[in-house]
Amino acid sequence: MGELLGKVLVVDDDEVIRQLIAVNLHLEGFEVATATDGQDCLEQVLEVMPDVITLDVMMPFLDGWTTAHRLRTEEATSHIKVVLITARAQDDDKVRGRGIGVDAYLTKPFDPAELIQVVRDLAAGSRR
Repeated sequence: MGELLGKVLVVDDDEVIRQLIAVNLHLEGFEVATATDGQDCLEQVLEVMPDVITLDVMMPFLDGWTTAHRLRTEEATSHIKVVLITARAQDDDKVRGRGIGVDAYLTKPFDPAELIQVVRDLAAGSRR
C-alpha cells in the first residue's frame, strides 16, 4: 500500500451510500471515517481532522447546509475542503453552496469515479 492520499470524513444518513463512498475512497488510498449526520460530523471533525468532508445535504438533525456553514465559521475547521452531495441540483442550491464556501458540489446519483477525482483534487490542494 502506498502513501495515504489524505483523510476523508464521509457524512450521509443513508448507510448504503455512506458505505459506497467510504469503500470507494478507501480502495483509492484514502483514510476514511464516517458520520451519520451533521451533528455526528461536527462531533468527530476535530478528532479526525480530515482533508476533505463529503457532506450529504438532506439529513435529519442537522442538514448539510447548516453543517457546512458551521464548518466554515469555526476557525479550527474553516480550512477543510467540503464536497456537498445532494439530489437537489437547482441553480439556487449551487449558489447557496458557493455562498457558504463549499469547494465542490455533486448531484445524486453521482459517478463514483467523479467523486474520487473531486476528492483527490481537493485533498491534493489542501496538502500543498
